[in-house]
Amino acid sequence: MSKFVLTYHGTPAEMSSDPDEFKAEMDAWGAWYGSIGANLVDGGAPFSTQAGIAADGSDMDAPAALTGYTVVDVDSLDAAKAIAKGCPVLAHGSTVQISECIDMG
Repeated sequence: MSKFVLTYHGTPAEMSSDPDEFKAEMDAWGAWYGSIGANLVDGGAPFSTQAGIAADGSDMDAPAALTGYTVVDVDSLDAAKAIAKGCPVLAHGSTVQISECIDMG
């Protein structure tokens, strides 16, 4: 098994103030996490404020709109891709990048 980090890229989603819409969004995330089952390592979190630091140490704009992450533990990149295809951020026009963690131990 290998750990893969799924990172979300796009416009940060604004959570609806409408209780029914908010519940539907949370239900979508809950269903997706449920479909991952025991392979879910870390449900992750959404991101808000961003900044960047250039190679020379100076401030710069963040290089991409990174809006959140999830960590899964699966047998292959294809398995991670299959999980990513169900991610709720896709319904809002965002994308998911899948990165395999290198075991350093």
